[in-house]
Amino acid sequence: MAEILLYHHIQGLTDGVSAFADDLRQSGHTVHTPDLFEGRTFGDHEEAFAFARATGFDTIRKRGAAAADELGPELVYAGFSFGVTIAQRLAQTRPGARGALLMYSCIPVSEFGEAWPQGVPVQIHGKEGDEFFDEDLPAARELVGVAGDAELFLYPGDQHLFADSSLDDYDPEAAALLTERVKAFLASV
Repeated sequence: MAEILLYHHIQGLTDGVSAFADDLRQSGHTVHTPDLFEGRTFGDHEEAFAFARATGFDTIRKRGAAAADELGPELVYAGFSFGVTIAQRLAQTRPGARGALLMYSCIPVSEFGEAWPQGVPVQIHGKEGDEFFDEDLPAARELVGVAGDAELFLYPGDQHLFADSSLDDYDPEAAALLTERVKAFLASV
């Protein structure tokens, strides 16, 4: 079974993110869900981004790195949207990474190094019509092209946080398929 460090999206450690983690735990995985917003959750993106700006993006990223420092090196780094910025950085730069799960976002590989690390599998998930993911789609396609073991899954629709059962963006069918694919990935690492 895998040990996963799962970073929440910009709206915080919502009940939907916790439910996703619990589903993976029920499959036998160890899942850590650090709360980078110290208990705060937000009903919309604007309010959440205002909080993140006021707190400082570097402060939030340092909290994410500190959570990793408390754990062993052989982790699967996972992130939802904003959390991808931390998960992808750690997967690319921290020795011992077992894999990366990038949901709703992908950063250009060059942002964190010269190349994707050898032997670190990655899955990327996003909606075809999601305006936020559309911006990241070129980086996702590039990553799949250069990584040895990489998959990109596109789902129909335009919801951004579609696997979070506590938000209006929730798409049960796409969320179930994403979860099934994530579990297959985790079984292989």
